[in-house]
Amino acid sequence: MKYLLGILLLSAILDARSVRPAITVETLAKTSESWDGAALPSYPAGKPEVSILRITIPAHTRIETHMHPVINAGYLISGELTVTTLSGKTVHLHPSEALVETVDTWHYGENTSDDPAVIIVFYAGKPGVPLTVKKER
Repeated sequence: MKYLLGILLLSAILDARSVRPAITVETLAKTSESWDGAALPSYPAGKPEVSILRITIPAHTRIETHMHPVINAGYLISGELTVTTLSGKTVHLHPSEALVETVDTWHYGENTSDDPAVIIVFYAGKPGVPLTVKKER
């Protein structure tokens, strides 16, 4: 009987070790609109070009006013970031939040916190088309 209990206990321990956490999938964003409610444009014809950038914005820094001529989406890893359009629409991001950025809309980002903001941005463009166009002063 002792041997049987020992074998059952050892079997339970080995089974517990073989159990692995399940793979999970979490949708961070899925939309046909940018964060300000504007419809996203159609993808351009021609060969696609995907770019992925890691952008670090120092504390208390405002990014120059700019626009993106291509569809893009970002995921804030750390820090805080406020994005504001020239028409006054604003979104404030915290870590682990995603946003689908505006296309062909002048805006700027600002990190008003005491820590750097780190964001990963995915761009869906095509060769020769800039990811960002800065507004002339």
